[in-house]
Amino acid sequence: MGDGNLIYWEVCGNPDGKPALVVHGGPGSGCGTSARRYFDPNRYRVVLFDQRGCGRSTPHASDPATDMRCNTTWHLVADMERLREHLGIDRWLLYGGSWGSTLVLAYAEQHPQHVSKIVIPSVTTTRQSEINWLYRGVGRFFPVQWERFLEGAPAGTPRDGDIVAAYARLLGHPDTAVREKATADWCAWEDAVLSGETGGTFNPYGDRPPAARLAFVRICTHYFSHGAWLQEGVLLREAGRLAGIPGVLIHGRLDMGGPLQTAWELHRAWPNSELIVVESAGHLSTSATRTHVLRALDGFAAAEN
Repeated sequence: MGDGNLIYWEVCGNPDGKPALVVHGGPGSGCGTSARRYFDPNRYRVVLFDQRGCGRSTPHASDPATDMRCNTTWHLVADMERLREHLGIDRWLLYGGSWGSTLVLAYAEQHPQHVSKIVIPSVTTTRQSEINWLYRGVGRFFPVQWERFLEGAPAGTPRDGDIVAAYARLLGHPDTAVREKATADWCAWEDAVLSGETGGTFNPYGDRPPAARLAFVRICTHYFSHGAWLQEGVLLREAGRLAGIPGVLIHGRLDMGGPLQTAWELHRAWPNSELIVVESAGHLSTSATRTHVLRALDGFAAAEN
């Protein structure tokens, strides 16, 4: 990318199919194989990439020597546009949920002329109010786990202080043991928020390989302690720029980490959007959520024919 960062990307499906870009969540989770399975390989040309510092992109954020100054929302938006140009794609469908939806919206509002359709499960816009909810407000439902999360922050961090920034400082600590403990404490909190969906059968964050887990937490704390370099509420205020782009928003009513309100506000601000509320779903994908995603993507592919 011209600044020392190398971005991993891959393409699958039909080379002559409808172009679609998969934007993974996190930030810092990396792209896997599951998301591309939503796309009919006979009708879609699917592009996936690992965002800066995670997955197979280098340098990896798990290395404490990796400079994070060139890892911001706007660097990622520029990476997406450079990848589009590199692949010779005029317009592509964007798919991404959770943090991926924030990045999808940031890109689409900057480059609406290059976006054909949008599909978003688990809508977020990474406003400060949403960050505050995820790392403080939702603690009223998990008081014991939130107290442990607070105790993991540096000594002296006030209960009403910036816990995310405090953890970001721990992830920059020179002592490996300090970084690893902060990573474990952060993931324990993230898993607690999702525990009502997982039933304790697995830990979506804590069960990741050590390097992937460390990169995820370092990137998360880096982004969220800076408000993702977005003016508060800007993605909702600028949603009018998406006029003319059909979009489907799919959100679980039981999403504890990202309440439905954000999806509703985006739907109201975005002409041409459809909001589907999945009554039994939370933040993680369920069979009902997957059915709606498949229906949306198949419908958009059929509309091209």
